[in-house]
Amino acid sequence: MSTEPEPASKDTTDAVDTGPETPGTAEVPAPGTPDAAEPDAAEPGSATEPDAVEPGSATEPDTTEPDTTAESAADSGDGGEAAAQVSEGEAELAAQRVERERIERRKAGKQGPIDAGGKLSGTAADLLAAVRAVESGEKPAAAVFGAPEPARRPAPEPVRRPRPAHPEPAAAPAGPVGPAPETVRSVRDVLAEGGAPESLAPQTAALLGESAEEALRADPWQLLRVGGVRPEQADGFARALLGAQCGPDDERRGRAVTVWLLEQAALAGHTALELSRLTATLAQRGVPDPDAAVQGALAEGEALAFQDALDEPGARPERAASGAVGGSDGEGAEGESAEGEGEERPVRVLIGLERYALAEESLADGLARLVNSPPKQDGSTPDWERAAASAQGSAAELIRAVAGHGLVLHTGGEASLAEPAALLRAAHSLGLRAWAAAPGPLGRDRFAALLDDPSSDSPSPGPGPAAPATAAVPAAVTVAGLLTGAEGPGRDADGALDLDLLVVLDAPQLDVEAGALLAESLPDGARLVLTGDPAVLWSVGPGRVFADLLAARLCPQVASRRPDPGPLGELVSGIGIGELGQVEAPGKEVVIVPVRDAGEAVHRTVQLVADSVPRAIGVPAEETQVITPGHGGAAGTRALNAALKERLNPGPGRFGGFDPGDRVVHSPAPGRVLPGRVVGADADGLHLSCAGETVVVPQDRVEGSVRHGWALTAHQALGGRWPAVVVVLPGDAVPALSRPWIYTAFGRAARHLSVVHGVEQALPRAVSEIPAKPRTTRLPVLLTPQVPATD
Repeated sequence: MSTEPEPASKDTTDAVDTGPETPGTAEVPAPGTPDAAEPDAAEPGSATEPDAVEPGSATEPDTTEPDTTAESAADSGDGGEAAAQVSEGEAELAAQRVERERIERRKAGKQGPIDAGGKLSGTAADLLAAVRAVESGEKPAAAVFGAPEPARRPAPEPVRRPRPAHPEPAAAPAGPVGPAPETVRSVRDVLAEGGAPESLAPQTAALLGESAEEALRADPWQLLRVGGVRPEQADGFARALLGAQCGPDDERRGRAVTVWLLEQAALAGHTALELSRLTATLAQRGVPDPDAAVQGALAEGEALAFQDALDEPGARPERAASGAVGGSDGEGAEGESAEGEGEERPVRVLIGLERYALAEESLADGLARLVNSPPKQDGSTPDWERAAASAQGSAAELIRAVAGHGLVLHTGGEASLAEPAALLRAAHSLGLRAWAAAPGPLGRDRFAALLDDPSSDSPSPGPGPAAPATAAVPAAVTVAGLLTGAEGPGRDADGALDLDLLVVLDAPQLDVEAGALLAESLPDGARLVLTGDPAVLWSVGPGRVFADLLAARLCPQVASRRPDPGPLGELVSGIGIGELGQVEAPGKEVVIVPVRDAGEAVHRTVQLVADSVPRAIGVPAEETQVITPGHGGAAGTRALNAALKERLNPGPGRFGGFDPGDRVVHSPAPGRVLPGRVVGADADGLHLSCAGETVVVPQDRVEGSVRHGWALTAHQALGGRWPAVVVVLPGDAVPALSRPWIYTAFGRAARHLSVVHGVEQALPRAVSEIPAKPRTTRLPVLLTPQVPATD
């Protein structure tokens, strides 16, 4: 690799905000200040302001990025008097709500309590008292809890689940959507009375419904449910409305802060929090009696409690994986239970929000159904074997695994994508309705190009059933498009996806809610393949579905043996195992550009994109992507995008700061980021070209859902690959660096990588010493008793 030193200039970098040690302890601008409502304080589709609200745990590498899963508080500034018209994003949200309601109805219809813990009301105090007794050492766990209950009931026999009568979830309600104008007006009045920004009225009315005004007057801390509002702000609002009746020991405040902390933890990736951690953070937030606050949230049904048995230190991994299920005849489980009947087993108590609890349980049910059900017999065994025999290396292993199993995991880097492509072609040739789905359009288009490439691996199955005449090759879609019906095969008469095989690409990006929707939507007998690179950043939303499944070892796993080629492949592969070594780059595939401050970093980045890379590498500016750790600071995405626009597409920004030709990212719905370009603007809104489609963003949504896209965060860039990538590492980025972040950012480059390097030894230290930040999830516990361990 080569270097290109430049003269130093004065460092004007702002410190990168890396987040609090515990959920919800970051400082945020007060409502009404410019920073509080600034739309680009959050990445499109985010719920919080990433440079202000840092959810959850201690410095998760990408918490400076706004990669969260709900609308920005700035979106609440949409015109409140008239309801918004139906948009693509609203249609998608409506579809997801329909699917979640179906899942919840199914859960409510199941008989018996959830053994691993469940919703507590009158017994909440008893549970908390028991937990405290164990934690304090007054009583052993066995005396308080007895033998821990099995974490989940055994998986039922596979049966066809009831499906919604109308399986087209993409249809949005007719007419306008959103809160009624009179509701928004009444909420605006009460917000003004309490000194809160009136711009929060539409979002508050949408969250609290028609009785929003009454709800706020009865419990002013309900304002904490609005994205971007922090406890100190809600306290001020409550004092203005309640006067002398307002106090830190108000039980309404304790409940609201408890739920808020759980929501902040979800933004950091956790689906639940340990009780001890939650109560400690409540105390930091000025709640006098944290136990009572948690008890109140449980009693009101605003949170759920779970008791999970823990494996003792030194337990064998295979025993931990099999859990209560044991051998196929159950004798092993009974024997182990009898042996350990008199022994104490450690337990942990987790507190979580209902939506994520339901999602994890639905995901566990759906995955258990796939593992325990024999796949539909599409194609004979000899046909599958012929297809595998004509494939190469681990592609053949993947085809054989899918032939006989309902769930298969596949891991590997960029080069390994040829293997699921070979699988899809083989399945298609055998007559299966085979589809691939990626979390976003970047991954979809990348894989679609691979499917269309005749030079990539394409096994020939030989004699056998002819492929349907509907398509020459299998198709790739987005996960959101598949679920809503906007892309893909649609749904059958039972409401299930009309397919036989689904390959989910970039699987580490799946959060628990998306995973649950996919698993519940698959028909009985279908095959599901989750494929991805386990070393990249985890999902923006809560959970770590792919990592949890890999660790559980509950289904076949195929690890690709295809290395990523060239100096870039060598560099990224080394980072994946914690080594940052020098690589030979005779074609300037890797270039290091040392800088001394943020101002120099911005200058050098613009120079690389506009001049050096096109001239020396032959990659034009429009095919070069800039990646940086966060949005804020003197070398964050905002500063870089401003400098790159001035050089590459200068203009007055007549429409909300945008001009025709600007490179942008657009979020039509929470959690979705679509790259595109500005085509024009008129009275209807800003016209974009995103993934080959024309999108019109209404004027009142531009500010909160569109931002410039020459520079992205690593989470925004997930799923994409560009001919050239410039990774910017200013000095204030050190707290945000980790091995997954560096692996992800460097791995976006296909031909050339320039690193604008201002972090000195922090870069190799992050690669060798800072792994992914742990996330608290319940999926492994839920899977253990449901799915029999494989040999």
